[in-house]
Amino acid sequence: MISFLRKEPVLSAAAAGAVLSAFFVHPSADYLGYINFSVLILLFCLMMVVAGLMETKLFDVISAAILKSSDSSRTVAMLLVNITFFSAMLITNDVALITLVPFTVGLYNGAGRKCLIPLVVMETVAANLGSMIMPFGNPQNLYIYAQFSMKMSEFSEAVIPYGLVSLALVNIVTFFLIKDMKLTADRTGTAKISSKRNFIIYTVLFAVCVLTVLRILNCYVCLAVVAAVCAFTDHKLFAKVDYFLLLTFVAFFIFVGNLTKIDVISSSLSSVVAGHEFIAGVLASQVISNVPAAVMLSGFTENAGALLLGVDLGGLGTLVASLASVISWKQYSKAEGADMKKYMAVFSAVNFALLAGLAAVYFTVQTIR
Repeated sequence: MISFLRKEPVLSAAAAGAVLSAFFVHPSADYLGYINFSVLILLFCLMMVVAGLMETKLFDVISAAILKSSDSSRTVAMLLVNITFFSAMLITNDVALITLVPFTVGLYNGAGRKCLIPLVVMETVAANLGSMIMPFGNPQNLYIYAQFSMKMSEFSEAVIPYGLVSLALVNIVTFFLIKDMKLTADRTGTAKISSKRNFIIYTVLFAVCVLTVLRILNCYVCLAVVAAVCAFTDHKLFAKVDYFLLLTFVAFFIFVGNLTKIDVISSSLSSVVAGHEFIAGVLASQVISNVPAAVMLSGFTENAGALLLGVDLGGLGTLVASLASVISWKQYSKAEGADMKKYMAVFSAVNFALLAGLAAVYFTVQTIR
């Protein structure tokens, strides 16, 4: 039990909140109404399809192409950070980091070791900021997009300007943070797509998921297609889905749903959150991470755009502000000679500086408006 609590602290907290709230709002059929099944279905399908794409070695091919382009640590770092930023839009921030951080550790753990910590930190920042530009870039985006029935135009208007500013800041900070030195890694190796057939299949399935996010296809149709095709193509993909993340969402749906039924708590939270969605999203994310913060706060506001920006930019800051950041931290800790104190110092300095800068941009824009 202790081991599980350490491994899944967010799920444990969400489950505890759901159970405690059930003493005040007794379990009933109404609980089913709390759960947004379309969000759970889309998360399930996207995780399985992306796992399939990873099995085709697509990301190894991309990495090999990077290595052939240059032997400059700064140039390669800029490429890696930008690839992380843009890939996070499509394959989510956590998957982008699971794929690219181990590669980065292997590449820079030799002659470029001095660049490793700042580069992993910048990849983490790039993944968290890049993922906010698309509805399926991260779980909180997908949830808010579906929960508030946002139009793509509304979503884009809320996040793209800040996404472009973030891209510029990420590149500037990376350029000055990464020292320029020669990498000595072997670049003679080649990488190939392991199965062109499967690559085409999973690419088509990813397109099906995108059409579902855009509400062109029904989510249950998407589930049926993805589940059936993956069962036929590679049934092992079902084991690669993060079911704990799905259970975390279910627990928070019940917890937040019950809170909205408790008049005293509901009215208090509504008065605190309403009109302060951005600040509430940022601050809550620092403590409970941005995914549960999005679920918790969504029941007390109608301003989806401000909440969306709050939890997305709120992914910067503390290590737990975004669960994707924890992934990078764990991956770096496995590197030879890992200096965790230095990593946390660089991580905190970069994250809080960028959070302050982007928050200043937000409040400046709001003042002008």
